[in-house]
Amino acid sequence: MCGICGWVSFEDDLRRRRDEVLTMASTMACRGPDDEGTYVREHVALGHRRLAVIDIENGDQPMALDQESGRRTDARAGEGDIAIVYSGETYNFRELREELQAAGEHLETRSDTEAVLRKHLRQGAGAVEDLNGMFAYAVWDERAQRLHLVRDRLGIKPLYYYPTPDGVLFGSEPKAILANVNARAVVDDEGLRRALGFVAVPGETPYRGMHEVRPGHVVTVDRDGIRDATYWQLESTPHTDSQEETVARVRELLLDTAQRQLVADVPLCSLLSGGLDSSALSAMAARGLAERGEGPLRTFSVDFEGYDDNFQADDWRPTPDGPYVTEVAEHIASDHQKIVLDNDALLDPGFRRAVLRSRDLPGMGEMDTSLYLLFKAVRERSTVALSGESADEVFGGYKDFHDPEAVNAGTFPWLKGMAHGRFGTAMLNERVAKQLDMEDYFAREYDAAMAEVPRLEGESGHEARMREVCYSYLTRFLPNLLDRKDRMSMAVGLEVRVPFCDHRLVQYVFNTPWSLKTFDGREKSLLRAASADLLPDSVVQRVKSPYPATQDPGYLRSISEELVRRVDDDSTPLSALADRDLVRDVLEHPEHSTQMMVDRMLNLDDWMREYDVDLAL
Repeated sequence: MCGICGWVSFEDDLRRRRDEVLTMASTMACRGPDDEGTYVREHVALGHRRLAVIDIENGDQPMALDQESGRRTDARAGEGDIAIVYSGETYNFRELREELQAAGEHLETRSDTEAVLRKHLRQGAGAVEDLNGMFAYAVWDERAQRLHLVRDRLGIKPLYYYPTPDGVLFGSEPKAILANVNARAVVDDEGLRRALGFVAVPGETPYRGMHEVRPGHVVTVDRDGIRDATYWQLESTPHTDSQEETVARVRELLLDTAQRQLVADVPLCSLLSGGLDSSALSAMAARGLAERGEGPLRTFSVDFEGYDDNFQADDWRPTPDGPYVTEVAEHIASDHQKIVLDNDALLDPGFRRAVLRSRDLPGMGEMDTSLYLLFKAVRERSTVALSGESADEVFGGYKDFHDPEAVNAGTFPWLKGMAHGRFGTAMLNERVAKQLDMEDYFAREYDAAMAEVPRLEGESGHEARMREVCYSYLTRFLPNLLDRKDRMSMAVGLEVRVPFCDHRLVQYVFNTPWSLKTFDGREKSLLRAASADLLPDSVVQRVKSPYPATQDPGYLRSISEELVRRVDDDSTPLSALADRDLVRDVLEHPEHSTQMMVDRMLNLDDWMREYDVDLAL
């Protein structure tokens, strides 16, 4: 894993601007605590921060090659005419190395970065089609004066770009781009909608003029301008496998991707919540390590001080995680550690600021902070962690998938009945609320998503509708969670891998009929059947319980008092957006969503201050 950034200017001599690119890279020091480097030529400057995971001694970046000889050159001295800055992991890099060696290439390192660069030297941007992994990288061709910005198929690793009059700025995080004098943190009404609405807009960000490389896309920059091309997207194809064959194929894909993602030259672990997703993944990882004569697998879980005493079952969280975590850890014989958090840590201003600086945007409050603190503790013992993220989106695990009202609501299912204020809009004053018109915004984005859905000829009724629902979750909901996971983990220099995002698995399950995805009358039927023999029956039958949130009433009291103080202070950015009476009304009648709503408003205020946001409303 790593942080990458760069600057292309066809009218400036960037050899005089090396320090500015180092400044851009330094904003992402947490992403790459092990090393930094630059590659600078007249019209390009690439920056890199490294978290060493594979070939620790020889995989330094930027990496460059001489196009004539194929020899590796000293990139940091500006040598070589094809150079790369790379973030992420290519899990099939060993097969790529064998392919390159068979073609006569002499590889000088064991790193996946060199394999990717040499593939590009041979195939150009089309090389990405042969990669299996999570990655975001930039390749500069000095002879052609051309930059390729490449992102993995599901968008696991982030990559942003900011067109300038004579080129482009890019970075793994917005903060790297905003550190350059040519970029500004301007947020207009459309940007504020994106910041507040929990709907990912492919290719766009809340910052005016800043874009995101879309998942499965290559953005090319040269003297002719900026072009965006698709190399992969979800497709609809007929599913002909029987139920038995489908379960077997899912099992095969899961075992293969779990095995691939165990590769690391540093300590590796798994995140364990006691739910079906993380438990199945941990069991497969433990088995994979045992087959290699390694182990035991390290596992980590998160809990809150007094959680069991304060736990109250509801429609969202019917059961606490603790007992299931213990049962799974014993079942797979993992080396388990429970990370216990308290209110002091969750409310600590230093931790909350670190979370904000990691996200570059208003986040999810305490749920972000707790994830950050979990990852911080995990990083003390491991550098790489496996996560069960995305299984719900892939296999249809959320309750909304199975709620006819949500499915047929005519909008994104997760917005139905949610009270949009949960994400910070219910407390806005009348002027701002009217200008943003979030209902219209959601409707526009929903229509855009439905227009993209790849249709299957002859499919109709409920099956066709569930294809739309699955597509919306994979392309408009999942990106928010992947971004959160990436930011909170990289903030502490931890690489988190998400095997359920393997594009082969996602494509296969996307085309499995909904009737097969729910063949046992429940959510995630395919995953349950594919992993049942690896887990205790209690976990196999457990009803989904999402990532935990503290239920200590003292937390809500503290953040509520802070929110009232800020909206009453005319000097705060929030005071110009919030309605004091609405804030008090919400706090006097707290509901399930109140805690996140309050946190969201505080995050909004912190963000506008910290980033000196120019709110152009």
